[in-house]
Amino acid sequence: MSLIGEFKTFVARGNVLDLAVGVVIGAAFGKIVTSLVDQIIMPPIGLAIGGIDFSNLKWVLRPATDSPKAAEVAIQYGSFLNTMIQFAIIAFAIFLVVKLVNRAMPKAPPGPPEPPAQEKLLVEIRDLLKQQNAQK
Repeated sequence: MSLIGEFKTFVARGNVLDLAVGVVIGAAFGKIVTSLVDQIIMPPIGLAIGGIDFSNLKWVLRPATDSPKAAEVAIQYGSFLNTMIQFAIIAFAIFLVVKLVNRAMPKAPPGPPEPPAQEKLLVEIRDLLKQQNAQK
């Protein structure tokens, strides 16, 4: 089989198409969740904590000088802290969305009830007898 034929077979598999659809929908859903966090959830939180902006917090290892080659070297832990807070909020928002979707989805009907132990034993005995008769 040629390389192009193998590629067509690979792409035509259901798993690849499902993955592609999942990535596209995931990217779109990511934008929705980011908008939800940035524009709806974060403003009240910012108001509640007094408008503190963590992104400016940093630990300066070497301050900047007048020389263009000597830029400031700093550990910007405030940006990291902001990212961690946003991650926690996004994770919680996704948790709530998944919980809501799970509630809205119809429940699968329960499978048939499991047979009693005596019936299982009788089935095993029947199968063993059939196997013994087949060997004779």
